[in-house]
Amino acid sequence: MTAKVLNGKDLASKLRSQLKREVAAIKKKYGRAPMLSVIQVGGHKPATIYINSQEKLAKELGIRYRKVGLSASVSQDELIRAIKKLNRDKATTAIMLGLPLPKTINLKQTIFYIDPAKNVERVNPTASAVMEMIRSTGISLFGREAVVVGHGELVGKPIAMSLLDKLATVTVCHIGTATRGNLKAHIGRAEILVVAVGKPDLVKGAWIKKGAIVVDVGITKVGGRIVGDVEFAAAKKRAGFITPVPGGVGPLTVIMSMCNCIALFKEQMKR
Repeated sequence: MTAKVLNGKDLASKLRSQLKREVAAIKKKYGRAPMLSVIQVGGHKPATIYINSQEKLAKELGIRYRKVGLSASVSQDELIRAIKKLNRDKATTAIMLGLPLPKTINLKQTIFYIDPAKNVERVNPTASAVMEMIRSTGISLFGREAVVVGHGELVGKPIAMSLLDKLATVTVCHIGTATRGNLKAHIGRAEILVVAVGKPDLVKGAWIKKGAIVVDVGITKVGGRIVGDVEFAAAKKRAGFITPVPGGVGPLTVIMSMCNCIALFKEQMKR
């Protein structure tokens, strides 16, 4: 058996067409487009690449986009003041805080100051992208054994909660699981496997349950290649569905923030 490869670019393309129509309808009805304001602290290269691709997509969809650049030496109080200014700005529909932040900034405390009605990551874009990938298979999550490898605040935990919302039976694995030598056993019973660690080939293909849905969120540069957390070639021989790296979750993650921005605009217009 060879797995069906879930192409994130194809799914993103379909969503782009849908979102373009939604934004056009919003402009016609309200006379203006949603606007996403992004705060970037410092010039972290991967973050800059992501923000630039996000800006390009926003313009393609007709969504207004504003970049607020702050020095890497900015204090937490200064960053919070910038957030509060965007909270008050009537033109700003949604706010995103570009990551990573300098070590001098407390992320949890800072995010607290973003108005929930404007927080574009109120629904985690990566978790949304993973769920869209799984939804595209047509397989119900109800009662399925789902395993999430990685329990990070920004990716692993939101994905686990999203799976629980669909009534999957969810196990979250982490460094403790691996240290006890139980990672292989948990992965072996997963009907739905999501891996978000950032460690190349952490999950061996031979561990995958036959017919499983495998979503690889990990992304690491090794030499001149971009690779994921799952041993792709071997896993492809056992899985039912699998995402590639690159070209899987990544293209959908950017577009999900645009979906969230549009949803926030619609909510704000109802008030």
